[in-house]
Amino acid sequence: MPAEPARKFFQGLIEELAWQYDAPLFEPHVTVHVGEDHADAAEKALSRASRECQRIDLKPLCIDHSDEFIKTLFVQFGPDKKLQRLNAIIRVAAQDPARYHLNPHLSLLYKNIPAAARRALADSIKVPFSEVTFDALKTVRCISPTQSRADVEAWQVMATRELSR
Repeated sequence: MPAEPARKFFQGLIEELAWQYDAPLFEPHVTVHVGEDHADAAEKALSRASRECQRIDLKPLCIDHSDEFIKTLFVQFGPDKKLQRLNAIIRVAAQDPARYHLNPHLSLLYKNIPAAARRALADSIKVPFSEVTFDALKTVRCISPTQSRADVEAWQVMATRELSR
């Protein structure tokens, strides 16, 4: 989860786009791992990751878009060793062999819209940060793959932990 002031900026943008496109609301986030729904393993993984990992600074590269529902419009971040380590810690602690491909991005809109509209939106948005700090982790129970507004609205936050300074 992004720290302030980026959190407020991205949440405002997500809310504005959701209102404009009648799309679901969600918290700004970068997905670090997607695995099986095992609450005890997820809690263990979250606790270990929050103890062993520090805040992470990611560099925004661009605003991009795709025809994939969960990547309609998003901020693409550059690769980061701390984020890769966090992903590995969670995967090992959760004892999850899932082959989630870490691709750090922060979604801004979940909605099936035409490519021309996505492109115009991507061109119109500027991220006012050279780096975005992420200072918290959340485990979220969700339908995977998420493919609709109802799927997004069914997300349930299971636990939250702050990353060490």
